[in-house]
Parts: sequence; C-alpha cells; structure tokens
Amino acid sequence: MTTDSGSFLTALRLADSFLPVGGYTASYGLEQYINEDRIEDGDDLRDLLAAYLRRVVGPCETVAVANAHAARTEGDLERLLAVDERLHAVTMPREFRESSTKAGAKLCELLVAGDDVRTPDSGAGVADAIEQNSTPGHYPVVFGVVAADRGLSRLEACLAHAYSFVTGLLGAAQRLGRFGHTEIQSVLESVQPVVTEACERYVDADVTTMSSFAPLTEIMGMRHERAGRRLFMS
Repeated sequence: MTTDSGSFLTALRLADSFLPVGGYTASYGLEQYINEDRIEDGDDLRDLLAAYLRRVVGPCETVAVANAHAARTEGDLERLLAVDERLHAVTMPREFRESSTKAGAKLCELLVAGDDVRTPDSGAGVADAIEQNSTPGHYPVVFGVVAADRGLSRLEACLAHAYSFVTGLLGAAQRLGRFGHTEIQSVLESVQPVVTEACERYVDADVTTMSSFAPLTEIMGMRHERAGRRLFMS
C-alpha cells in the first residue's frame, strides 16, 4: 500500500460517484430486486451486496482490475486485451455488459490520454482499440489501466473499484426510495470488511480464473431488460 498523496487522491477520485462515467445510471439488477419486493430492509440489502462482492465483484471484476493493472504495468497490450475479452465473455446479462462498456469508454475518454497507453511494443494501445471497436473496453479493465498509470498498487486499485461498485448500488437503492441516508451508511459500514476480504482474496488471481456465479442476480438483470418500469439502465 502506498502513502503517496497524489495516488491517494486518485483513489478517492476514482471511487467517487462524482466521476462522470455514467455509473449513476446502473443498478446492476438491484432495481429489479426492489421491483419484485425481494429486498425489504437494510439487512436484505447488506446480504445482497455481500453476495455481489463474493460472487461477482471479487472473482470477476476484481480479477479483471488486477490483471489489467499488471498488464499495463508490464506494457503488455495483448494481455490487456485478453483480460477485456475474458470479462466480456463471462458477463452474461446484456445490460451489465452495456453499462460496463459505456462507463469504460467514458473513463477512457476522461482519464486515458493516447500516449498514456502506448508502449514501444504495444502498437495502437487500448484507447485506440476501444475507439476502433476492436475490444469492448469494460470499465474494470480501463479502471486498472488508469490506476496503474497514476501510481496505485494493484490492491489499492481493487479496493477503490470495489468500494465504488458498492456505493453505486447503495446510491441506486436510495434513489429508488426504499432507504434513508442513515440506513445506507449503516449498510456501507457493515459491508466494508467484505470489500477488503474480496479484494485481498482475488488480487493475485490469474485471469483464467475469472468467473461469476450469481444466477439470481443474472436473472434479475435479464428480467430488468424487459421490465415495464425502469429508472436505471441496468
């Protein structure tokens, strides 16, 4: 872990919902859970977030962030694009893929300059690959690139990403009108150990282990695609 102030501020910036990448439009199936009355109180919300962290964010997105960070640090564009391809393949609901790639494109546009992602042997670079539609450009992958370029360690990048995922879903839950500020903060505090647990467990995982096993969450995401009432993109 680094104590560099610039890297610390970058971590805060990346984890902040103020970052204009469109995260506020995504609930990753949470809206459908609430529409179907599967979440009634803060305990239900806490349990759902813990399941997201242990079954989706940890073994899937954290692995993507960590491996993208490593690939960027090594200047290995081929490996970086392979991480992006793997993440696209294991993300089943269409809305989840669309939310992730749209946010990734916005983050790339906002924080990844062309020269930042070029190395002597990397060719066009990830920014050009996203622009040319030759790679999906998922948000966790671009997040890993940005974090590496700005001096965050792999674990710090994973923690910042997982924290931003949790606060994004909590913000969605609050905007859906079921939870107040105090209850949301209580849930956030209660899941912070799970954020740490998930990131520490998967920060060194190989990209070939990347997987997601959350059948009900995927079903909720797929039902949301056809829902008559939708406030969120996913």
